[in-house]
Amino acid sequence: MIRHRDSLNHDFHDNDTGRLMGFLAATGRAFLVFLEATGRLAMFTGTALSHCVRPPFYPRQILRQMIDIGFYSLPVVGLTALFTGMVLALQSYSGFSRFQAEGAIATVVALSITRELGPVLGGLMVAGRIGAAMAAEIGTMRVTEQIDALSTLSTNPFKYLIAPRLMAGLAMLPLLVLVADIIGIFGGFLVGVYRLDFNASSYISRTWEFLEPLDVISGLVKAAVFGFLISLMGCYHGYHSKGGAQGVGAATTNAVVSASIMILISNYLITGLFFSTK
Repeated sequence: MIRHRDSLNHDFHDNDTGRLMGFLAATGRAFLVFLEATGRLAMFTGTALSHCVRPPFYPRQILRQMIDIGFYSLPVVGLTALFTGMVLALQSYSGFSRFQAEGAIATVVALSITRELGPVLGGLMVAGRIGAAMAAEIGTMRVTEQIDALSTLSTNPFKYLIAPRLMAGLAMLPLLVLVADIIGIFGGFLVGVYRLDFNASSYISRTWEFLEPLDVISGLVKAAVFGFLISLMGCYHGYHSKGGAQGVGAATTNAVVSASIMILISNYLITGLFFSTK
């Protein structure tokens, strides 16, 4: 009886050890996969940046990407900023009216749009539109061997495909966000004046009084970083896609998800850099 009990305890101990070792093995494999992906992304980023600063350049490709990223994204970014400013004014009024602080609505709308909502929402909208399009286009070129054909024709794929998109994203997102800031503040002005019966000149004066250049600059710096990250994720996942149409679809999804996550993470880091409490 004692031997049987010892045998059962030994079996239970072996099972616990096996489960622990399986958990550690799975954790180790996941960590190694993460390190491999991080290293591949770092090498891709370094190669792409080196081609952004070395000739030859392709001005026509850069201009095409600037129009695609900037001009064609303006409607969706503008609508997002407009209704965000309008909703923000309404919500601020419903909250501040409890404390008789309705006069701070103009300031809250301006600071929220320029510091956070303009660049973040604009970046997320562009990530859904441009990041997916880049991944789909480059991924299709990869699975149909068009990228290999470029190399055969002595055209560097990084020079022709990746670098123009990175430069265009870096340049156009700040312009998009600047327009979004203006439209968002205007949306708050419309609601404040025509819905909440504020005085128009008083609303504008309070906006200018408390809005500082650093608020706008920090948002534009965020937008530049977001534009680079969106283009980088779209190009990276498209360039490494494989497996036909299913692989292109997976690359498109991964590009949007990874760009959105990196936008949110970098937003926190840049906010801490500009507005850290001492």
